[in-house]
Amino acid sequence: MSKRKKHEEHEHMDESWLLPYADLLTLLLALFIVLFAMSSVDAKKFQLVSQAFNSAFQGGTGVMDYPEISPPETTSENNARNKAISGLKEQDKKELSQMKVKIDQYISQNNLQNKVETVLSGEGLLLRIRDNVLFNSGVAEIREEDKKAAQEISRLLEMDLPRMVIISGHTDNIPIKTAEYESNWELSAMRAVNFMKVILENNKLDPRLFSAKGYGEYQPIASNATEAGRAKNRRVEILVLPQGERENGQQAPASAN
Repeated sequence: MSKRKKHEEHEHMDESWLLPYADLLTLLLALFIVLFAMSSVDAKKFQLVSQAFNSAFQGGTGVMDYPEISPPETTSENNARNKAISGLKEQDKKELSQMKVKIDQYISQNNLQNKVETVLSGEGLLLRIRDNVLFNSGVAEIREEDKKAAQEISRLLEMDLPRMVIISGHTDNIPIKTAEYESNWELSAMRAVNFMKVILENNKLDPRLFSAKGYGEYQPIASNATEAGRAKNRRVEILVLPQGERENGQQAPASAN
């Protein structure tokens, strides 16, 4: 009698570990699948996997209960801009935002909304100026009547904290070959340099903080297939970098005055 009882107990003990062991294997499998999903760039697929396992285990709670992950909204300019701005330090964001407000006021007061725009991003504050605001077609010298506008922009660049400033010239993809400029590269570079010279007539700006570049046709912001797109691509840009950013390996000087 006692042998039979012991035999029954032995059989019961042998079977009792199977259920928790199977549960453990299932949870481990689920964990590896989740880790694999997390390594994927596609957040939408990860969300679907998570929801599927939530339904299978404890009705959507516990180990697999992850917060909802929304895929990036590539069609939303506001979301992209906010994401980029989040890369700025708070002090940079505050001062560059204040500068953007001043420049936007200047743009509005002078009815330049279709010719000048500002963009605040993770790179810094970017000011885009259409080429026809400053230059005649195919010419790198600023028109005399437009030097005042450049000088006013220079006053808007006065900052409490020293920041590197990059001025860049850009063109459309229509080839140019004149007695002065054999390529769009040369034209864009000379426009950037000439604009920088006028900006630096303001003795409150530190020349050590400024550099000029010419990109020619190789950094378009619109399609060159239309005249409207080519007009957007013909531009001069002023990029004010965040505090402490380096250009060409040089640290910003301690004071800009």
